[in-house]
Amino acid sequence: MAITLNPPITLAEFLQLPETKPGSEFIDGNIYQKSMPQGKHSRLQFKLCNAINQVAEEPKIALAFPELRCSFGERSIIPDVSVFRWERIPFDAAGEFANSFEIYPDWTIEILSAEQNTTKVIRNILHCLKHGTKLGWLIDPNERVILVFLPGQLPLEFIGDEQLPVGEFLSLELTVNQVFNWLKPVG
Repeated sequence: MAITLNPPITLAEFLQLPETKPGSEFIDGNIYQKSMPQGKHSRLQFKLCNAINQVAEEPKIALAFPELRCSFGERSIIPDVSVFRWERIPFDAAGEFANSFEIYPDWTIEILSAEQNTTKVIRNILHCLKHGTKLGWLIDPNERVILVFLPGQLPLEFIGDEQLPVGEFLSLELTVNQVFNWLKPVG
């Protein structure tokens, strides 16, 4: 659901507003509150961040963040997972991770929830690609499909045991089945 403001506000004004729970995104002058993540969504988000960070954090290659606000190109969005190459991560004066990420992610991952607007989610992925993101995933747990978005190409459909493309900076092998098997309890 969009909150249309009259008169419209700017991105800078939006960023001064208090945060909401769940977070709100600023897209084309409108404010959209994200839906509250549910079980499957949360599990996939957690496992994806974990899998990526397991191979990328210690060697300082990249880092995956869940629900991180990224503000760029006159939008402020909150991808389900944002992956940044290490050299692009903003740090503050104390050498800690910055609170504000005013840059596009290198890889954006969205996990579709039943009540989400698919077009809005795809538009966010396309916005990221337009501004420099090199890889986008749209994970659909109901259909057991992952759509992969690459700059200047049509989306690609991945199912079953197909190997998923990951950022060229990562050494990570995942199939669609492996991702969706995370929805089952271990043992």
